[in-house]
Amino acid sequence: MVPGIAPSPDRMLQGRLFSYPDTHRHRLGANYLQLPINRSRDAVRYHQRDGPMCFGTNGGRLPNYEPNSFGGPQEAPNTREIDTRSAVEGFIGRHGYELTDADFDQPRALYHLLSPSEQQDLVDNMAGSIAQAKPVFQNSILPHLKRIDSEFGARIESAIKSINAQ
Repeated sequence: MVPGIAPSPDRMLQGRLFSYPDTHRHRLGANYLQLPINRSRDAVRYHQRDGPMCFGTNGGRLPNYEPNSFGGPQEAPNTREIDTRSAVEGFIGRHGYELTDADFDQPRALYHLLSPSEQQDLVDNMAGSIAQAKPVFQNSILPHLKRIDSEFGARIESAIKSINAQ
């Protein structure tokens, strides 16, 4: 789409916007936009890579997801589609998302529902898996686990430290 121009909420147009790329993916594979005839004149940086009919360097070993901890792709807010709002039994648009304490209510309730032995099994299983990850990832998940329950997060952190000390 041309920057600054967004599709209308017309049902036929919306259906075509979905079905045409879907048909190309089915017939040509996930990298159909990399084919020379389909390729944009200017370089497009998106997260799709690997798979059949891949052209170019394929991004090497860099991650293809965002956010990441290795200098991979990041959203460029100034190139986003202009937010438009259309009345459709309410309003539609793009909205940012931030984690709130409400996002941790269900895992917290589940943790408190478990018996002490089940809680210990959960701590052991999670710590065993997390300890195998690189330290940067271990450190990034611990604040989330502590938001579920501070005691739960502290137990997992302690178990990770003892596993890594071995």
